[in-house]
Order: sequence, then C-alpha cells, then structure tokens
Amino acid sequence: MRIAWIGWHKLRDDVARTRGMELCYIRPPVDRGPMTWPDVLEHTGWTPDLLVYADASMSPPLVGLESFPCPTLFLCIDSHIQHWYPIYAQAFDLCTVSLRDHLPRFGLRLGVDKLRWLPPTPNPGDASADEVKEWDLLFVGNVNPQTMPGRHAFLAEVARLFPSLHVTHGAYRTFYPRARLVLNVAERGDLNFRVFEALGCGSCLLTPAIEHGQEELFRNGRELFTYPLGDAAGLVRLAERLLADEPLCRRVSAAGLAAVDARHRPQHRARELLDWLAGFDLPALAAERLRQSRTIHKDFLRPIFLHWAEALDGSELARIFLNAAKRRPR
Repeated sequence: MRIAWIGWHKLRDDVARTRGMELCYIRPPVDRGPMTWPDVLEHTGWTPDLLVYADASMSPPLVGLESFPCPTLFLCIDSHIQHWYPIYAQAFDLCTVSLRDHLPRFGLRLGVDKLRWLPPTPNPGDASADEVKEWDLLFVGNVNPQTMPGRHAFLAEVARLFPSLHVTHGAYRTFYPRARLVLNVAERGDLNFRVFEALGCGSCLLTPAIEHGQEELFRNGRELFTYPLGDAAGLVRLAERLLADEPLCRRVSAAGLAAVDARHRPQHRARELLDWLAGFDLPALAAERLRQSRTIHKDFLRPIFLHWAEALDGSELARIFLNAAKRRPR
C-alpha cells in the first residue's frame, strides 16, 4: 500500500514497513493554500492507495476532497478548537478523533463503524531522565493572554497561591526531568498531548480531572494525579501534599511511565490504526463516497468553504475557497 500522508504526527515508519507500506510525507499547506488532487500527485509521483490528513489545525487543507479517487482518512485532533471539523470530516471515508466524547459529533454521514477514538501519544524521542530537581512545580507551554486567556489567568492565580511555580516554554523534554511536579492545564477540558508527553518523560504529573477517556487510560493516584478543572486552590493543596511525600511521587511517576511504555507510544497507535484500517474494503468506501460526491459537497463542504471565504474576505485564500464552494463535482 502506498500512502500520501499530509500533515504532522507521522506514522511510525518501522511499523509501516512491516506491513509492506510506502509513505510519502507532505508538509501541511499552511502557507500556500489548500491542495488539490493534482497537487497530491505532484508531491508523491505516484497514485496513492490511501490519503491521510493528519490534523495541522489550519483552514481546510484540501479542496475537491469529495472527488479524490483514492480512499481518504482524517486524523482529527483539535476538534475542541476547530468546531467545523465534524462537518469537514464527512468528506472523508474514515476518521479518527483524539477527544473521545466528541465522536458523536462526527456521525452526520460517517457511521460509527467508520469512526475511531485514537488518543494522543508522546513524541518518539520522549524518555525518562534522572536529573537534579530545580523546580517544585513546572508548567511548560504557551501562556499568551491573547490566545490562551483562560490558561494565563489560571496560572496567574496558581502563582499567587504557590510562588515557586515555574512557567516557561520551549523543548519540554529538557525541562520536565528537572521538576518535582509537572503541571498540565487543559483550558478547554481537552485530553491534550501534554498528558502523554509528561508521563512519557517519567514526570509526576498533575492534570485536570476531565473526560474524553482520560480516566480509562490513566488512574488518579496510580499513574498521575488529578485536580478539579479550574480549581487553583485545589491544585495547590495537592501539590503541597505531594511535595511532602517524595516516595509516593516516585511510585506514581514510575507507574505513569510504565503505562505509556506499555500502551501509549507512537508505535502502539500506529499498530492500532493500521489494524483498524485492515478491517475495511477501502476501495469500496471510496467508491461509495464518489457516488455521493455532489451531496457531500452541497451539504458539508460548500458551507465550510463559504464560511472561510467570508472570514478571509479580500485575500487570495478567500477567492480559492469561494471557487471551491461554487464548483460542482462530476
């Protein structure tokens, strides 16, 4: 099988090779506008047996998608930010969703059998490291008040109650091993990558008690610790209790790392995804979508393209999306 993989979160090449697969990775078209089928062929040099779009959290990356001749898969991650994703997903043949409780939103045309919960993973290079601890409580990430106002306000309140909180940004794997406790903030209640990244680095993680299957993957007090979402005072009380019990923190961080090593590394997700795909007649899915292409464009893609044409009014991208809205599939 030849796969055109557009976007981030690459499939593990070693797992793909064991299945006899050839992959062509294509950077998401963030700065050059959406791709068409001829664009895909120009990048690959061959006709793919499967096209995958791995969420790059951008405007619609593909136009003419309803008429692509090969099977298509959307690996959706940021449905808590991009609320149009469930509609756009209807133009694909299959879709995975990282936020489990959003799955029902994606069933407009795709049946439940064509949807799959696929949680995040750490990055391939994440690993435990034993370093001297410099900070009691550490947060690594974007705290821009313009783009992350809830996170910014929450961390400000935590810092007021717990002055030794250290906030920074950059390569998290160089910071996590130097913290006694690592803090996660889920501004929109999402099961984010930071959970898996912190545990994958062997950190003792404090993360909000959220849904989306987090409680099924990791147990509070066993592999990580949870605090009530948005409760700065509750978080600080938990941090103070844990800092006074270093053996407990060591046991829980070791168990969290073991859980990631056993079930949540990129190779585990790659196998899970490919095993799921193997259960489908992919050409038959594509053929059914092609038969519905006009309806898919009219009911799902056209409204999205018109929205983006209006939102980007006056730009070249607006013209592209307006033309995509006007086209009629064959």
